[in-house]
Amino acid sequence: MFDEKVLKCFLDNQLNLFPEEVCSSLEEAAEFLEESEAYVVSSKEEVFEYFEEAGIDIEGDTVDELLEEAEVFDVGDGRYLIVEG
Repeated sequence: MFDEKVLKCFLDNQLNLFPEEVCSSLEEAAEFLEESEAYVVSSKEEVFEYFEEAGIDIEGDTVDELLEEAEVFDVGDGRYLIVEG
């Protein structure tokens, strides 16, 4: 489910969401993301849809504002990793 690019993105940016590292290897990152039911979406619009479907109050928020949330990681290839903190 999580390819190396997604795992590396999470490892490199996990301190944006957590006060300390929660994992230190690709294997640990994969296990953590699976346990936390993280999602990879294919576009900015899917990030917006995720928040809507999760019932999170996003009234008045733009897609770009949602992309700045700590739970959203830009993988760098058009995909986004969403991790509930």
